[in-house]
Amino acid sequence: MRLSTAISGGLWLAACLLAIPASAQTGGSEGLSPSLSAIKKAHTVRLGYRESSPPFSFLDQSGRPIGYSLELCEAIVEEIGVEVDDPNLKIDYVKVTSDDRIDAVLQNKIDLECGSTTANAERGKRVAFSPLMFVAGTKLMVPKASSVQQLADLKGKAVVVTKGTTNEQAIQAADKKFSLGLNIVASPDHEQSYQMLVDGKADAFATDDILLFGLIARHKAQDRYRVTGDYLSYDPYGIMFRKGEPQLSAVVERAFRRLGSNHDLVPLYNKWFIARLPTGERLNVPISLQLEEAFKAMDDSASANN
Repeated sequence: MRLSTAISGGLWLAACLLAIPASAQTGGSEGLSPSLSAIKKAHTVRLGYRESSPPFSFLDQSGRPIGYSLELCEAIVEEIGVEVDDPNLKIDYVKVTSDDRIDAVLQNKIDLECGSTTANAERGKRVAFSPLMFVAGTKLMVPKASSVQQLADLKGKAVVVTKGTTNEQAIQAADKKFSLGLNIVASPDHEQSYQMLVDGKADAFATDDILLFGLIARHKAQDRYRVTGDYLSYDPYGIMFRKGEPQLSAVVERAFRRLGSNHDLVPLYNKWFIARLPTGERLNVPISLQLEEAFKAMDDSASANN
């Protein structure tokens, strides 16, 4: 699966939003930053997770949080352990939703948000992001029997979105721009949005394409639903954490550079997007050219700093 060339230019924006300032690489010489100090004191890192954002962050059959984003966060936890001189840090998993995840960071309820969060300029004013970890875009899930191929085919119909997402903003903007008269319904969670489509309460579910593929695979619904339409947004994902702490930013970047220098990023991607998931399903979503280039740049950056 490849993102259309029409949005590939967004990589430049993503690089700007997700880059760690050079000044952040030399923090903490006079002591630990507030977040790192609190982590050291509690011997615990609090990871925000999502219940239904496969393969980024979701629950396995036993209710344990797992996923691609959580593995990246666990690598960051290891690097935090080095920074605070505590190799045995515990992890506390804290449930967040699309609607409250940013507040969870701002209100110091979590240290890292390990989900499927888009790094954009608006959010970048309030929180910080890791280097790029995925590239997605808004598309539509519809029943296989539906005649809908594009958003315009939904004129006057109901579209469900998940509250607090960039997809909600993208659908509202498109509805206004093209005067579609959509009935836009917001639900609290991706799973509930999916269920509204299943129950016939919406004609389409709009969110990031990879999340739609993940939900279809998780529910073994390939024969009932399909993903369609042009990309309605460009969504570069990152791990979210508190803004204004250069030392924490440097730790996050080092974790990504370490994964890059060990050539672990692509195998980690393949584990969650190509291979069979612990819950049994398989997405079979090849790495996009944009993400592959971003990972290569991470590897090159690590080599240059060695």
